[in-house]
Amino acid sequence: MNPFLAKLLVDIARKRIEHKHPNEPARKREIVPLVRNLQVELTHTIKKYIFIIIGVFSAGFGLKGFLLPNRFIDGGATGISLLLENVTHFKLEILLVVINLPFIILASRTINFRFAVRSIVAIILLSLVVHYIDYPIITEDKLLIAVFGGFFLGLGIGMSMRGGSVIDGTEVLAIYLSRKLSLTVGDVLLLINIIIFSFGAYILSIEVAMYAILTYLAASKTVDFVVDGVEEYVGVTIISEKHETIRVMIIEKLQRACTIYSGKGGFSQGKTPFNKNIIYTVMTRLEIPKLKTEIDKIDKNAFLVMGIVKDIKGGTIKRKPLKD
Repeated sequence: MNPFLAKLLVDIARKRIEHKHPNEPARKREIVPLVRNLQVELTHTIKKYIFIIIGVFSAGFGLKGFLLPNRFIDGGATGISLLLENVTHFKLEILLVVINLPFIILASRTINFRFAVRSIVAIILLSLVVHYIDYPIITEDKLLIAVFGGFFLGLGIGMSMRGGSVIDGTEVLAIYLSRKLSLTVGDVLLLINIIIFSFGAYILSIEVAMYAILTYLAASKTVDFVVDGVEEYVGVTIISEKHETIRVMIIEKLQRACTIYSGKGGFSQGKTPFNKNIIYTVMTRLEIPKLKTEIDKIDKNAFLVMGIVKDIKGGTIKRKPLKD
């Protein structure tokens, strides 16, 4: 680690400990684990914002290189912004922030405040990219515009989600409504986009609306490829020598349930297999980065196996908000 950064983390750790225990000096055995935790958090935060920046520039390329010059629209909050940009005198960069703002406020209550902060930062960055960067117009072929415009926009949305944020707020609305109604996230998004495309057909033309559907399909499939869905469930199996600490972290910090079952270590190099506890938990795709961060703080050598879970019933996962 960079010496300056290491000293900064040590100073921050010392101040946190002294703030918690003002009458006692900070000891080395207290500082070291806290510095390690801060280092993990910093590393993961940098990774998240790298994903967000890549996503913002990709989405900006899809908008200005394909959709915007040809008066095309897309689904979601971006589609609403493009539709309003076509029928009003407002600029797209302003509309992107204004249209997404209510969804970000909802995110701060439905998911968590940090997620909302990262999302508004990503949306503001996207509006600045749209305003200041002159992307080249790639093609005038309508089919290529729909397909590749949707691809780069979907890539941007997916990368931003990998960074723990959104640049299209309708995903947040879909997550919120899916928890209140007996609908999946995909069903809610489909209903929202049907309404948007219907307005597009009425205000612009049926042809534009049909190309918008192609754009939306290309974007949604790209998002699926990048992040496997907005709130897809992931089953996580964790094997670690520090399983008890990880169990407590999952329950207390992430407020998720988990199951402990007994297993035996098979890789024992000819020795008798040894007993160990194995943790199994189910989380949403958006919670996985936080889980990895917290596990890295406890045990960097922990063995994780993750698999997609199609649906779940019961438990606490659908009732608890995302923690960060």
